[in-house]
Amino acid sequence: MKRNTQQLNALAIQVRRDILRMVHAVNSGHPGGSLGCTEFFVALYQNIMERKPGFDMDGIGEDIFFLSNGHISPVFYSVLARSGYFPISELATFRHINSRLQGHPTTHEGLPGIRMASGSLGQGLSVAIGAAQAKKLNNDNHLVFTLHGDGELQEGQNWEAIMYASAKKVDNLIATVDLNGQQIDGPTDEVLNMGSIAAKFIAFGWDVLEIQQGNNIEAIIAGLTEAKSRTGKGKPVCVLLHTEMGHGVDFMMHTHAWHGKAPNDAQLETALSQNYSEDEKDY
Repeated sequence: MKRNTQQLNALAIQVRRDILRMVHAVNSGHPGGSLGCTEFFVALYQNIMERKPGFDMDGIGEDIFFLSNGHISPVFYSVLARSGYFPISELATFRHINSRLQGHPTTHEGLPGIRMASGSLGQGLSVAIGAAQAKKLNNDNHLVFTLHGDGELQEGQNWEAIMYASAKKVDNLIATVDLNGQQIDGPTDEVLNMGSIAAKFIAFGWDVLEIQQGNNIEAIIAGLTEAKSRTGKGKPVCVLLHTEMGHGVDFMMHTHAWHGKAPNDAQLETALSQNYSEDEKDY
């Protein structure tokens, strides 16, 4: 059952609280990109994707998702848990020894919702294309969704996959790029200026649309709904999602500094106060 906008925004606040607590508890992890993509994950799992109850690795008869920039695992784990894939209480094991919730998603422990290990950047699109082609072979009309970082596009394997997807008309694929303009070493334009990402995807034969308000639930739902309407027409679809790294926590925004740094005790309390939830459901 799809949630209304008020419910989705309330869930987004809860997910941000989860992210902050998870990273703080082990003094390790990637809060910046996780916070920036919170609304995307909430909209995707609660409104956009057609999902079956439970988890089946093959994903036949439902939409499936692959996270390529796996370091933003805190937001992925939180949304999976709060979408019923595994107990919310398990979030407290994030990055612990022998936990299923490692810093980058893995599959060997059998965590529901995880279909690929995504520690190495640049590989997710290749896997997603294979899954999308498998759906076509299985006469499964459902879609494959992916998420990628803008800095991640500096990895060359992406462009081989982008070229392949259009050449083979993989038109049941929606690849979203998180355009926050930041990566681990600084602004993406300063580390390696990619020019116009939209122009590149268009030149490679993709259908491209942009969501300018990438931290607005309604804008994301509208954009992804439009993206879905463009599938099945001979071209893979790229969604350029303009987000703010560290969104929702004022001292984490507008900088790459929180790409992979945990807040201390005082910073955690400040961040949580900026994401207050009347319906407290922390794990």
